[in-house]
Amino acid sequence: MSGLTTHILDQAVGRPAAGVLVRVSRRDGETLSSLAEFRTDDDGRARLIAGEDLAVGGYRLEFSIGEHFTRTGAAVTDPPFLDVVVIDFAVSNVEQHYHVPLLVSPYGYSTYRGS
Repeated sequence: MSGLTTHILDQAVGRPAAGVLVRVSRRDGETLSSLAEFRTDDDGRARLIAGEDLAVGGYRLEFSIGEHFTRTGAAVTDPPFLDVVVIDFAVSNVEQHYHVPLLVSPYGYSTYRGS
């Protein structure tokens, strides 16, 4: 099964981050082409691109995480230190599945290529 998915874990509370807005774009050099917007489900997950629509090339994910922390009542500054987390990455093989998780707290985040 190929395609692109994400999963957001709120490390500050040890739970999935539900309802987070995620924007998906294609990158061609400095040019961005918006593909879609999604909200994560109750388990913090979103299927972003189906396998047949995944193409070789650059992508950008934008996670509106500041909105999540404000909505959930987390102790954040105004404006929040992390507002939109941007992850640029590339797809080199459309036969493979690309899972890009985001582990986040109000003051830091990490990501990796998951399975």
